[in-house]
Amino acid sequence: MDWGMKNRLSRIINPRSGRCVMLAVDHGYFQGPTTGLENLGKTVNPLLLYADALMITRGALRNWIPPTTDKPIVLRVSGGQSILKELSNEIITTSIEDAIRINASAITCSVYVGGEYEKQTIDNLSRLVNEGEAYGIPVLAVTAVGKELVRDARYLGLACRICVEVGAHMVKTYYCKDFPEVVEACGNIPVVIAGGKKIEEKAALEMAVNATKDGAAGVDMGRNIFQSDNPVGMIKAVKAIVHENATLSEALDIYRTPHEGSRILQ
Repeated sequence: MDWGMKNRLSRIINPRSGRCVMLAVDHGYFQGPTTGLENLGKTVNPLLLYADALMITRGALRNWIPPTTDKPIVLRVSGGQSILKELSNEIITTSIEDAIRINASAITCSVYVGGEYEKQTIDNLSRLVNEGEAYGIPVLAVTAVGKELVRDARYLGLACRICVEVGAHMVKTYYCKDFPEVVEACGNIPVVIAGGKKIEEKAALEMAVNATKDGAAGVDMGRNIFQSDNPVGMIKAVKAIVHENATLSEALDIYRTPHEGSRILQ
């Protein structure tokens, strides 16, 4: 692995803890103005201080995030469908040249193993890996899950291993029972968990605690942070879990501490 690739990965995954807190705000590329991200800048900029990296599209980045930010960008470069259509029908929407102009630390796409357009999305990943290797830019593969697929260790291990075999440098997947089997299937490739749909804050924090104990290299959480009634408290709690091995009780205390913009304890 070249120096540039290693350097970009080290910006995303903290070398001291070997983990990362990624803030995912790329939902608009298929959901439109997602609840909480109607004004993306107003929501996201106060949270950037506590994130290790930001997962976002090029349009949202250029419109709402100040170019003075020092947070590494994990650039969403796949899309081409909406929630009104078949989600697995993705293409690559952003050139490697534009990713370089943006100074992205990584590029990312979804892979729909078992989806109607499985082959197409694996082809997307392989193209990104080839281009990323040429320019020293790591690729995060997202194991997207269709409505009919079971999120268990057998399926997620299959999906993640395929991404690793194609050449992904990082994998994002869902937490599940027997998660260590999923991590083992990825060898030395870092695995971060997806936050998924909005759930109760205690449950989301408990998931983060369990995932890191089970070998996850961190979390890539979006809705469970920016749709929380205390977004700053929530991301600080997640950060404490990921980098300081905070317990669930400790994390809940951090989350419950009022911050500007919170709607709890007021």
